[in-house]
Amino acid sequence: MNTSGNTDLIEPNAENRYEVTKADLPLHCPMPGMSLWNSHPRVFLEIEAHGKVKCPYCGADYVLINQS
Repeated sequence: MNTSGNTDLIEPNAENRYEVTKADLPLHCPMPGMSLWNSHPRVFLEIEAHGKVKCPYCGADYVLINQS
């Protein structure tokens, strides 16, 4: 349920896997565009070294993809 009135926001933690690009760096969870009212505090995630990372709060997996 989105109580903010903005239906364009992404449900936080609604997915288990997100593909991100270098344009999304520095990476943090929740990401911009997610409704934050019922999510966890913002945490910055280091994805550059291994190309993938898991959020310690919600368990969402982030995968760095190459943008051609």
